[in-house]
Amino acid sequence: MVSDAGRPDIEVESAGVQASSGSPASDEALLVGLERNLDISAHRSRPLTPEILDQSDLILAMSASQVSHVKRMRPHANVHLVTAFASMPGESRTIQDPFGGDLSVYRRTADELEHELSGLLTRIVI
Repeated sequence: MVSDAGRPDIEVESAGVQASSGSPASDEALLVGLERNLDISAHRSRPLTPEILDQSDLILAMSASQVSHVKRMRPHANVHLVTAFASMPGESRTIQDPFGGDLSVYRRTADELEHELSGLLTRIVI
């Protein structure tokens, strides 16, 4: 999406507030990625650290509890709910973490994230 928006200057990374280090993507995530022409087989999980926050210009979280976690780690971090920052400013809707869910949950989460991130890129590109 970043490349399609003509923004090679934007780097996107992932880290989790409860992630272990080095775990591969779940089978469901791999399948949903392939359905969307994304190969995430090399992806490995990593826990969110203060160093990652210090190197980030913008942190987007899927839930209010994740925003709170980031704020506890770095009170001045530029962190927002993805729904509040992207397509629906002011909205505080959580996007469900699909971990442990079935394939339909992973697809729904991917749909929501794709929609929100599309709105985000429109906002940043303008």
